[in-house]
Amino acid sequence: MKIDIIVVYVQRYERGHEMDFVPPITGIHLAGITPAQYDVRVIHQQVEPVDLDSDADLIALSFFSGFALEAYRLAQAFKARGKMVVAGGPHVTFWPEEALRYCDAVVTGEAESVWAELLADAERGALRPVYEGVPQPLDGLPSPRYDLLPDRFFIKKVIQATRGCPFTCSFCTVPSLSPGFRVRPIDDILRQITTDDFPHWWQRKVIWFWDDNLTAKRAYIKDLLRAMIPLKRWWLTQASLDIAKDEELLDLMEQSGCIGVFFGIETFGEESLKDAHKRQNKVQHYHEAVAALHRHGIAVMAGFIAGFDGDSPQAIVEMADRLYEIGIDVPFLSVLTPFKGTPLYDKMVEEGRMLDDRDWAFYNGYNVTFQPKQMSPEALLDAHRALWKRAFSFWHSARRILRSALRLRLGALCLVIAMNGFYCAKRLRGNTPVDMRRWAARSVALAGESTSPRSEVVEQGLD
Repeated sequence: MKIDIIVVYVQRYERGHEMDFVPPITGIHLAGITPAQYDVRVIHQQVEPVDLDSDADLIALSFFSGFALEAYRLAQAFKARGKMVVAGGPHVTFWPEEALRYCDAVVTGEAESVWAELLADAERGALRPVYEGVPQPLDGLPSPRYDLLPDRFFIKKVIQATRGCPFTCSFCTVPSLSPGFRVRPIDDILRQITTDDFPHWWQRKVIWFWDDNLTAKRAYIKDLLRAMIPLKRWWLTQASLDIAKDEELLDLMEQSGCIGVFFGIETFGEESLKDAHKRQNKVQHYHEAVAALHRHGIAVMAGFIAGFDGDSPQAIVEMADRLYEIGIDVPFLSVLTPFKGTPLYDKMVEEGRMLDDRDWAFYNGYNVTFQPKQMSPEALLDAHRALWKRAFSFWHSARRILRSALRLRLGALCLVIAMNGFYCAKRLRGNTPVDMRRWAARSVALAGESTSPRSEVVEQGLD
């Protein structure tokens, strides 16, 4: 049986990406756990077209809410050609009944416990509608199928060492999708790190840990980093801000080749931090924490979210200057989005603040899907776009790069130059995040149906 695993994507910038840094691990991990008797292919719609006339017998779609309309369009097209279609991912986990209107079967939760069973059922023509994945130990997982990645990704070595996060941020689905916190055996991680069958030196040199909070279990991460020191690689990941207080950990990160860490700082508002359940973040410590990473030559990437109840339009736009003041090397700027499975979603539903006329295309992290507290939805979106343009202006981008050149090591500086250059080039070319208010007429339409499936789901009482 032939299987096409499609990682669904809809461009989130007006003219798409000029290049792509790193692939999501989902597709190549699913291919890795596929039994050897099946012929599997992975298609990343972000960088390559989907062939609707594929000779695959089974189509597996993975997507989150912002790409759900495109996933359903693909499902309809493949089913019209006689293909079996299954779906999984965050959106399907929380909206399985909706996905089953377009697909033959869905996988909820984590796939490892049910994927082989689903494939066996598909092969004998006996698919069940729902396969409920349950969390499994991470021992013995095979390596992702790096050989199935297209050439367009700049970094290819993505690795997941841990799964889950001990924190419960109000807007985050991780605690629901991957409950608890689990780690993989260090020997398994080292085996993947030393996999070097890549065409370019930087693809052998750089490792992207696809973890929600790699450093959450301190004894584990310190043992892993000690083992990584002799390997002389560059690596980056996501962690929580409290690592800045652990000098031993920072020393090991530097010695093992860490070039960048992403922090979910989210906001400068104390009330907004409480609203986000980000009690581990303290605004007065931001500058000190960033400086601690810089002393070890490590670049700091940070996520900021516009739209918390404590935000005003002026405060959102001014965030660009505050980001520079606390020393952030690469900012990531998104709009608060209430996804099902989060306390934020439950709150917005209870308060009647969800905008039910917004279809799934608005749930891409760059558009507004709820009624903000201190402004209109239009004012929030306009403030976010003004922030994005200001933060990635030539002036702000150049200052971040020049400052980094004075305090970061080579690998970290390369990261800062590449990512600031990437977003600044978009800014200069006017390639801004897609405004779905203007793109509504071009939204992916399902044949013969409304383009607002979320409204349909609400009407059916599935909330």
